[in-house]
Amino acid sequence: MTTDHATDPRTACTVERDGRITFALRLPPTAPGDRLLLRLRPKKGRTDHLRHLLTLDGGDDGHRTVVLPAGTVLAEGRWDVHLVDGPDGEHRRVRPGPRDLRALVDGHTRDRSAPVAVRIPYVTKDGFLAVRAWLRDAHAETRRVRAAEGTLTVAARLHGTEFGPGAAVRLRLRGTRTERPVTPRVADDRRDFTFAVALADLAADAGNDAAADAGQRFWDVSVRPAEDAPWVRLARLLDDVADRKHIHVQPAALVGDTAVRPYYTVDNDLSVTVTPAG
Repeated sequence: MTTDHATDPRTACTVERDGRITFALRLPPTAPGDRLLLRLRPKKGRTDHLRHLLTLDGGDDGHRTVVLPAGTVLAEGRWDVHLVDGPDGEHRRVRPGPRDLRALVDGHTRDRSAPVAVRIPYVTKDGFLAVRAWLRDAHAETRRVRAAEGTLTVAARLHGTEFGPGAAVRLRLRGTRTERPVTPRVADDRRDFTFAVALADLAADAGNDAAADAGQRFWDVSVRPAEDAPWVRLARLLDDVADRKHIHVQPAALVGDTAVRPYYTVDNDLSVTVTPAG
């Protein structure tokens, strides 16, 4: 059985440098639908009902627009876009028209203040429009990640905060208390930093863990800007890519019979996977 999507509502959207998103719909003049709904998709085991309802502007020719202001706070997660029809409030998922994300492409070149808010419209696996949002008190944007010649090297920049005394990088083996601390090299501007860790150390620590027989193991990477500051996950958020995991794929480096590969998670956070090469 095939589904005809010709009657599904569709919207173009344009993102501005400040994060403002303009939605533009073309509806038949007699069609219902006077509001656009952004609804947070609940995570597994959760029943969140966060939503933002926006009133559409426009005339009788069917052109309808609405702006999601830059100051509107979207909780971190995936927001599905719906058209709300008339007073009875019937919801219809919206399909994507053209998406103008050019203002996001060089987003990593602009410093962000706290809290760091990011919103990227994208197309879901089933062909509908959604907005991926991140909202973090501070953020460490990766700029360069490389696993080669026996070393993992990372360059990144802080947003929403800066370095102070006691700064540290931590790689934590997921699901355990095993940690690999690293001292970052901090630039004079107290924002840019780099660090390096031996791939052999990551492979050995993962192999020595009690759960190593599970096969693949994962290190999650965080930075602490100062001794009394909370840990901040390294991630790549400040561009136009909503889902980086299967797009920005790093090559693996062999350490004996183990493959070590940096990768981005489903939340675009930086992690490292350690896998038996055989």
